[in-house]
Amino acid sequence: MRELSVIRLVASFGAGGVLYLTPVVFHQEAFSATAVGLGLAASAAAGTLGRLLSGLLIDRGLNTAKPVLLAALLSLLADARLFTATGLGAFIVGQMLLGISLGIYWPAIELAVPLSCPPLPSSRAYALVRTADALGIASGVLLGALLASGERLRGIYLVDMTCMVVLIALLLRYPLPSAAARPAGERRIGWTHWVVPLLPLLGITVLITGMVVLLQSALPLDLVRGGLGRPPLPSGTGALLMGLQLSLLLLLQWPLGRWLAGLPVAFGLGLSLVGFAFGNGLLALSSLGWHSTAVLIAAQIPLAAAEAAFLPTASEAVVEVTPVVHQGMAMALFSQCFAISALVAPLFGGWLLDSHGHGAWLWLLMMLLCLLGLLLVGQLGRFHPHPRR
Repeated sequence: MRELSVIRLVASFGAGGVLYLTPVVFHQEAFSATAVGLGLAASAAAGTLGRLLSGLLIDRGLNTAKPVLLAALLSLLADARLFTATGLGAFIVGQMLLGISLGIYWPAIELAVPLSCPPLPSSRAYALVRTADALGIASGVLLGALLASGERLRGIYLVDMTCMVVLIALLLRYPLPSAAARPAGERRIGWTHWVVPLLPLLGITVLITGMVVLLQSALPLDLVRGGLGRPPLPSGTGALLMGLQLSLLLLLQWPLGRWLAGLPVAFGLGLSLVGFAFGNGLLALSSLGWHSTAVLIAAQIPLAAAEAAFLPTASEAVVEVTPVVHQGMAMALFSQCFAISALVAPLFGGWLLDSHGHGAWLWLLMMLLCLLGLLLVGQLGRFHPHPRR
């Protein structure tokens, strides 16, 4: 688990600045919010096939290190393209390469956790690796904020390229495990018998990951463009605020994830939805200009807690509800929810920002959707009635 945590730390450090600050980079190139959303949506669409292919091959016994190696190579190409991109076409090409890379990466790196963790329970193992993810992403965004303050924000792509080279070296030194071979004579289960129990979880995941995508795409633009009564924030200040949210995520990830490891997954996911609803309400309030900076800072606390509650809980839920022989495809479907959210949320968020000139209506709508998502949590409890092992 130590080697896997280091691998995820390095990958997340490079990805942090790229995922959270790319909208700011191309806002500085005078791209509209809709154009930025189009590039992010293209990234999500390109990752769809990679996720399914990765999950299928893992279920057939492929070593989980090979998809991660391929993802690192594709990420190098994406960073090189985005580093020099000034037009919409180059931006979309770079985003598509990045999306394919992420699509291949996630099912493999997520399934490597239960394969690597015995005798540590997988619920605690997910809390551990998500803490490594949070540390890497927060550090990457904070470094991006420093680059932005020095007007060198495109340096985030050079940072990610360096991290991908280190990641490749680590994988060659510490290969990840292969999925367990299917016992002779064991039959695969019909897809309806293992997909149907996943449906409530997949619905919740689409909603929550859509919220996370909006924090990466719409929130940075909302900050630098200003709200109804909130003045625009400088790019460096906006990046520091994003860094604050991710630093809080880092502080909360391990203690909150460890606590939730002994509770039903429905409880953890419900807690996440309530936290996102409260954080969205504060983001909408900040747009009015009443103590906007203080309200923005306060919003980062429930948003970070909500993400910390969701990430390890949802991954563990996939492992619990899915037979071993189908866990690769189950992880692919789970990560596909991230792609669906990344396809829809940036376009929808960018359209609302361009239509209204502020993000108040966007955050109010997401607050309502998160509260409605609690209905799906009730359905999930039918399949996860007991505390996790």
